[in-house]
Amino acid sequence: MTDGFKAAGFKAEGFKAEARGGGGVELHLELGAGGSRRAAVAAALREAVRSGRLAPGTRLPPYRTLAEDLGVARNTVADAYAELVAEGRLTARQGSGTRVAERVAARPQRVPEKAARSAAPLHDLRQGQPDATSFPRADWAAAVRRALATAPHDAFAPPHPQGRPELRRALAEYLARARGVSAAPDRIVVCAGFAHGLRLLFGGGVLAGPLAVEAYGLPFHRSVLDAAGVRTVPVALDGKGARTDLLPEGRGGARAALLTPAHQFPTGGPLDPARRAAAVDWARGRGGVVLEDDYDGEFRYDREPVGAVQGLDPDHVVYLGSVSKSLSPAIRLGWMVLPAHLVEPVLAAKGLREAWTGVTDQLALASLIEAGHYDRHLRRMRRRYRERRNRLVAALAERAPHLAVTGVAAGLHAVVELPPGTEAATVEAAASAGIALDGLAAFRHPESEQPHRDGLVVGYAAPAEHRYGAALDALCRVLPPA
Repeated sequence: MTDGFKAAGFKAEGFKAEARGGGGVELHLELGAGGSRRAAVAAALREAVRSGRLAPGTRLPPYRTLAEDLGVARNTVADAYAELVAEGRLTARQGSGTRVAERVAARPQRVPEKAARSAAPLHDLRQGQPDATSFPRADWAAAVRRALATAPHDAFAPPHPQGRPELRRALAEYLARARGVSAAPDRIVVCAGFAHGLRLLFGGGVLAGPLAVEAYGLPFHRSVLDAAGVRTVPVALDGKGARTDLLPEGRGGARAALLTPAHQFPTGGPLDPARRAAAVDWARGRGGVVLEDDYDGEFRYDREPVGAVQGLDPDHVVYLGSVSKSLSPAIRLGWMVLPAHLVEPVLAAKGLREAWTGVTDQLALASLIEAGHYDRHLRRMRRRYRERRNRLVAALAERAPHLAVTGVAAGLHAVVELPPGTEAATVEAAASAGIALDGLAAFRHPESEQPHRDGLVVGYAAPAEHRYGAALDALCRVLPPA
């Protein structure tokens, strides 16, 4: 075996080389053992073309470049190229170099188009999804440019787990102004969203279970808590929100409660003012905390927004928010406004360096807020979602007047009340009609003793505008008759 083959990493099972430079592409080849060097290079190239790893039209590295990286003679590569040109797998033209022929390269296997289409629903009426077509691309791009142009050099050093100070300052101002949150920048910890916040608080050992939760809520959040070994204790709901008078008392009971005060998820409606105060009193009396999930507090339609519970007692409420509803769940940015004594434990749970949220996104969101474009986007989306809500309510009033619609004062979804015993069949009928939505039962805590009421959780934000009318028509056709 020659030194050239040793340098290229030749082993009994073959070797790999990467060719670079010279106007070609980064080329990864696996050369089998045995036989001549020319045959090995030709066979590796032939397999790369046949499998589609080298796409039609791809320009290959010059002879000298590939030969140097493989540790073989230049003529060895030239002969291998010539062999594949003769086979019609490659083309060679003066001034254009050697390329993969357009007509012979196999395409990677694809899922049949019909099967791919069947994976997506015809009408997406699932809750919690904003209108993806309305993401403020131009404003976000401008914010990224401003952020990169003005960012200090230390922004590109190893990131601090608390988050960029620019974003924490912008959030402190915005949350105080728009949500009534008492938020100093040094009490804010940036995270990747609400679920990440839960993982830090409970999986990181900052808080311990059991945790009181509302009788209806997101199953995903319960699974996060289950994974952290946290037992959840359901608290009943009524027309005024969570029954805070039923929060656990006594030794061994919960010292933390997770609530959605601005708009109970998924049943709708704000937490009654007296109960908001009672929840804070409960946490204060037990030396515990209320976890406030403000998941869509910006989207209220029929009256002024309900301020955050956190403003009643910042030392006993952990306020959690994110941009998943206001901008996009694809931007993994959230925040926790913490009591002072929890900041350092949360940072310790997070680690020495930020490992979840990118600095560029943090700086861009700070710029978006400071320029007023975040507020402008929220106002625009509030108008759009209010119109969507109104169209849903009007369609149901016309075609299913026997069914009540609740939870429509805020948010991105409504609850359609169903006759007892009809929920499962209606959800199944919707699925058969290509409609993706959930029944209320999917959100009920498995240990709740509260009687279940049948209903559909209908999201009205996700469908494209030109498909929304068809989605409402399809929904009305599967609803149970009077």
